Amino acid sequence: MHEQSAAPEAKAVTIAPLQIEAGSFQLPQANRHRVLIHVSAATRSYCGQVGRHFVRRAGDIDLVPAGEEGGFEAETQFKTLELSLSPALIENVATELGSGSFGRLETRHLLRDERIEHLARALENDFRVGSPSGALFADSIGIALAVRLLELEEKEPERTSRLSDLQLKRVLDFIEAQIQTPLSLDTLSKVAGVSNSHLRTWFKAATGLTVHRYVLRRRIEKARLLLLASDFSISEVAHLTGFAHKSHLAHWMRREIGETPRGLKRTRS
Repeated sequence: MHEQSAAPEAKAVTIAPLQIEAGSFQLPQANRHRVLIHVSAATRSYCGQVGRHFVRRAGDIDLVPAGEEGGFEAETQFKTLELSLSPALIENVATELGSGSFGRLETRHLLRDERIEHLARALENDFRVGSPSGALFADSIGIALAVRLLELEEKEPERTSRLSDLQLKRVLDFIEAQIQTPLSLDTLSKVAGVSNSHLRTWFKAATGLTVHRYVLRRRIEKARLLLLASDFSISEVAHLTGFAHKSHLAHWMRREIGETPRGLKRTRS
């Protein structure tokens, strides 16, 4: 059930407190930019696009630009604030700031930004008491939000000159959780929230390894531990660690650590 304001669509900025039931939460394409701020306790959700679970916490922000769609599967009921901004507002502010090239916003997930959250709360508080501050207040909030969103876009090259600690942790955690399944650079880049080319460059800068080499080594290490500490067959270990077959595992294990699956099995006896 959605509880939202009846503010006219023509306004430059509107706010709608939403209560979303557990299950599928879908945002169809719209002709306005949408900023959603999670206001409930930690909510576990599943994103089919990247094939993994996320935990949304109070203050987490999702930005869905005009013309884009979004959504996820929530395990429990949750509340969010949906801010809706007209593209004309963003374009006008960008022009005034001399930042016309940033007229198009990029999709963002689980963003943390105290200024956006503060502006949203101020607009929500005014809305709750009947908007006594009038259109001027709402317009001022809308402009301030537009400025902040444009600042994020302008600072993107500097801000994302490397993977943040959180981005890197998400990628590493995803690799560990999905080590058995085929992994692609496209999937991992979506988990990190960056482009494929940036992930390739920044992942190596952060870990000293290419994405492929890191995943390979994590698979070999997990396979080594399973061979030493479990009764799984070599074929079963290969399957559990994402190798095509036991010969594939043996090839890379010999190449990377100078050991073979059979040799490791023998050390247990």
